[in-house]
Amino acid sequence: MAEFFNEYGALLWEGTLETLYMTLFATLFAYVLGLPMGVLLTVTKAGGVAPAPRFNAVFGWLVNLLRSLPFIILMFFIIPFTRLLVGTSIGATAALVPLTLSAAPFIARMVEQSLEEIDTGVIEAAQCMGATRWQIITRVLLVESVPSLLRGLSISLITILGYTAITGSVGAGGLGNLAFRFGYQRYQKPVMYATVLLLILLVCVIQIIFDFAARKADKRTR
Repeated sequence: MAEFFNEYGALLWEGTLETLYMTLFATLFAYVLGLPMGVLLTVTKAGGVAPAPRFNAVFGWLVNLLRSLPFIILMFFIIPFTRLLVGTSIGATAALVPLTLSAAPFIARMVEQSLEEIDTGVIEAAQCMGATRWQIITRVLLVESVPSLLRGLSISLITILGYTAITGSVGAGGLGNLAFRFGYQRYQKPVMYATVLLLILLVCVIQIIFDFAARKADKRTR
């Protein structure tokens, strides 16, 4: 065991940091895109705060189209765009581009689902008190859906964490890259087992943290 950590400990630590870097920043950028998309999908529905059924139908179709692209195909398809944006298609930073674009439509639907859980009576009460559309979105829809949004965030983080393992197989770094280079190509099974264990631990930590945060934010549990 000591010999294993002496040989691979630094690589596993570096791979874990790269995986966290890709997961956290890709999730951040994906929410920058996906959160407004989810809000638009919700408020423009028939009966929404700002109904626009035709726009909603077209926009919803576009989101579904982006969601339907398998991640690995999207990753190769946008290589020219990735190179244009970050100057390279290899490495952890380059992986942020396909990770973000793949996760954004998924997050948009997660946000839409969270916002639709809000009791329509709360929205109607805000409208009766003269709240503007912007106030309803920012002070009612988003605030009231925080517990559900946090649970959705944990799912998004875990999903993107899984995607980083795929990017690792094409030179993006992280634990997936270690599993591919050492565990698969060089038949170093202990490295494969270690990367799997570390990924499981990361998933468990993410789930525990956001389950706790969601419970604390849920008014019904106070």
